[in-house]
Amino acid sequence: MKSFKSLFLFGMVFISVFAQAQFSQKPLPYSKESLEPYIDAATMDIHYNKHHAAYVTNLNKALEGKTDAPKTIEELLANVSKCSPAVRNNGGGHFNHELFWSILSAEKTAPSPKLEKAIIDAFGDVNAMKEAVNKAGLTQFGSGWSWLYVNSDGKLAVCSTPNQDNPLMDVCQCKGIPVLGIDVWEHAYYLKYQNKRADYLNNIWNIINWNQVSENYEMALRKINM
Repeated sequence: MKSFKSLFLFGMVFISVFAQAQFSQKPLPYSKESLEPYIDAATMDIHYNKHHAAYVTNLNKALEGKTDAPKTIEELLANVSKCSPAVRNNGGGHFNHELFWSILSAEKTAPSPKLEKAIIDAFGDVNAMKEAVNKAGLTQFGSGWSWLYVNSDGKLAVCSTPNQDNPLMDVCQCKGIPVLGIDVWEHAYYLKYQNKRADYLNNIWNIINWNQVSENYEMALRKINM
């Protein structure tokens, strides 16, 4: 009877902990070596298994006991001004990295015709858009992100944000729906590029998954037009 009671209590604790662990990392859709030579395997390992994992762990800790917390990361970020700094920083860190991993690929891809037209309408051509994203990332003081996003008018725009902020947040000056985000925290590139952030930004375009970015653009338009 005692062993059954102990097993029951253990099960309840496990269920409680599991229920509180609301958010989790998706597995990487490629091997850590596959993005070389543009992002090295060691950086990918540390970035995914240490930095991103820590954001998820700390986000779940910050939400423990909050039964009224939003169920999706997007809902959480949309009202992040009502949340603690721990939720803002770690929630942003989790969303940003999930997006970042998804828009990288070793396969060569190109923007869809619809996305390419939107890029041309907004920036003149694809290279001008890349230059705008690179400039935003290069001029972001300290740690942060560079974004290509859809604004409330359904147009593509570029901005940068400090720390782990992003355009989904109600505290962000450039509000919208991100379709592409580039991490310019030093942990994203320092092992390979040291202080050469510009080289990292130039090289990362060789591994952009335009299929995913194009899909993100389509989804963003649908949400904006709802």
